[in-house]
Amino acid sequence: MSLFEKYGGFATVSQIVRQFYRDVLSSQNLKVYFEGVDMERLIDHQTKFISHALGGPAEYTGRTLEMSHKGLRITEADFNEVAEILQETLEDVGMEDEDIESVMSIVGSTKSSIVEST
Repeated sequence: MSLFEKYGGFATVSQIVRQFYRDVLSSQNLKVYFEGVDMERLIDHQTKFISHALGGPAEYTGRTLEMSHKGLRITEADFNEVAEILQETLEDVGMEDEDIESVMSIVGSTKSSIVEST
């Protein structure tokens, strides 16, 4: 059984993504990255991406991580804050520690594609 199925499919992933972005947008450090962004579109896109990453049926057809984050000048500190928010969100929805570890490992593997080296 995939993590997508284990945790309730699209309904749960959508809840996770919405809670995650609420928390991200409340951060003074992070909200600047989302100025002028169509958040409903981003949430829909991210729900598909996360569903796919958790083994769900959604097919991710968006831009690469590199292209999506190019020019945003995302710092390692901001990446780490986003990761912390995601981990807290996963804990809040009741994901098991072992599964959170798996998700966070995937997130960690994306750092070099998202953080802009200076």
